Amino acid sequence: MKILVVEDEHRIAQGIREGLEEEGYAVDVEHDGESGYNAASASSDYDLIILDVMMPGLNGYEVADKLRGDGNHTPILMLTAKDQERDIVKGLDTGADDYLAKPFSFDVLLARIRALLRRPHQSLGETLNVGDLMLDPAKKQVERGGKDIRLTSKEFAILEYFMRNPGRVLSKDSIISHVWDFDADVLPNNVEVFITFLRAKIDKPFKKPLLHTVRGFGYKLSAEG
Repeated sequence: MKILVVEDEHRIAQGIREGLEEEGYAVDVEHDGESGYNAASASSDYDLIILDVMMPGLNGYEVADKLRGDGNHTPILMLTAKDQERDIVKGLDTGADDYLAKPFSFDVLLARIRALLRRPHQSLGETLNVGDLMLDPAKKQVERGGKDIRLTSKEFAILEYFMRNPGRVLSKDSIISHVWDFDADVLPNNVEVFITFLRAKIDKPFKKPLLHTVRGFGYKLSAEG
């Protein structure tokens, strides 16, 4: 999953980035409202935007309002040192989906992120399931047919992207843009390598393959073939 962090305090932004990358997220960072707005507007690949309120130029309220006015419905989690009720109301009224006051624990931030990422997929519940394959985003756990499967952080991120889009054909470029950072030097061949790794773990030991190649287009995860 890919997250855009818009935070003018470099130390906080870097801490969030490093923590989220350790959890398997791809993260881009901008340090002012105008750059954050431009980044969010230029790409539809972000699954979540973490948006600070107090920033130079455009503030977080203005960025959220402009994005929603553009028809951008990417979930927004606002960060601010303010915790007064009127500030929370203003943030939510301008288009934020959730609100977290500084200082906050990283565990709470992760929980809020997971909750927001689940919202478009509420029918999937706490875990993601395709056939007998199960992925738990919170516990970083994968099972198939009740058997534990150990994945690297990048393999987990790729599989989570597939499982949040069951049956949908995902191109190599789409996988790269959702799983790797914007400035990462990743080639389509790298995706093929990770697909091979995933198949060896989630398909090869089992009778029925779930990860399918759609020639000329990409890959899809489906129990239907």
